[in-house]
Amino acid sequence: MTLYLTTLHKKLGDIAGPTATGLQAWETFLDVTKSMPMVWDEQNKYRFPKPLQAWETFLDVTKSMPMVWDEQNKYRFPKPRNDDSIFVSLGTYRDPYCPMTIKSLYANAKFPEKVFVGLFQQNCFGPKCRTGVLVGGVVEDAGPDPDCFVEFCKSEEGINSNACNNGNIRLFNVNESESLGPYMARYLGAKFYRGEQYYLQIDSHSEFVHAWDEKLIKMVEDAPAEKPVISTYPPDSTQNWKDTIGFRMCDSEFAAAQIEWQIIRLGSSIAFDREIPAVAKYAPFVAAGFFFSPASFLHEVPFDPFLPWIFMGEEISMSARLWTSGYDIFSPTVNVLNHYYVRRHYPKFWESVNRFFKKPIHNDIVEII
Repeated sequence: MTLYLTTLHKKLGDIAGPTATGLQAWETFLDVTKSMPMVWDEQNKYRFPKPLQAWETFLDVTKSMPMVWDEQNKYRFPKPRNDDSIFVSLGTYRDPYCPMTIKSLYANAKFPEKVFVGLFQQNCFGPKCRTGVLVGGVVEDAGPDPDCFVEFCKSEEGINSNACNNGNIRLFNVNESESLGPYMARYLGAKFYRGEQYYLQIDSHSEFVHAWDEKLIKMVEDAPAEKPVISTYPPDSTQNWKDTIGFRMCDSEFAAAQIEWQIIRLGSSIAFDREIPAVAKYAPFVAAGFFFSPASFLHEVPFDPFLPWIFMGEEISMSARLWTSGYDIFSPTVNVLNHYYVRRHYPKFWESVNRFFKKPIHNDIVEII
């Protein structure tokens, strides 16, 4: 660009003077522009992918690799044991709250030795990283993200639980530029499952009540269904939430934003009951940030590998697929975890997507999907 502007300025300067005409200036501009930026645009047009190219490339690679491996290994996928063990699917994207989450998970479990975490950590590992969008729309250079695994393992909670030494934490590190969004993190994170009896899916910015594991297992065992799922949007961290009446999700609406193409968008959760119910009550939807179920669902309703880069849409998809596969959805009798909903100015995965493609392409890809 500097070369183009310098060349154009010199050529225009050569004709400058009392006899210069507007036509000369225009023809000079045309000559330089056709011979430089237009040539460069043609040479580089395939270096800046279109949304459809990105989607088709994802499809080609996914069909030829993980889909093939899933088919080849479907009979090797372990069946659930009957030992009250819990597999926790924890996908994290550049989240400074992640160490807090795992510390609380183990510190408050009644049987921490039976808790196994599949930690799918998507971080910027350095040396040069970028912040999220700060006040005023500014993005600045930053150091590497906190390593959730390292921070937990050296903490008092990590040492006391001995989870790192015993192999209870199954870690997979992914560079932030390789992030495919939260739903694909669930799909890939499920590969760490090793036959635990129960499956718990959470976000990486949550805290737990004491004996959360025992309480969730009891809710599933007492639920009036053969294949129950316990799920809701957890209460905000600023609320009085510990062991309070369980929140339930009941509201939904068609999304208004063009990017979401009128998908069903779930409403907020609240406590509908006046007192803690004896057993979990039916609910229509699954929340991605918290659901607990017998791990058999991983065999019967495996995660869809064709939903990359989306943020909205995974929950209504999972709700429909679980329901049509014979699973009944319930809200928890009591709240066993919270959620840090307001995390302004922290990095978001779509920012990495746009940086990787060198253009604001994320929203256009999502519209296709």
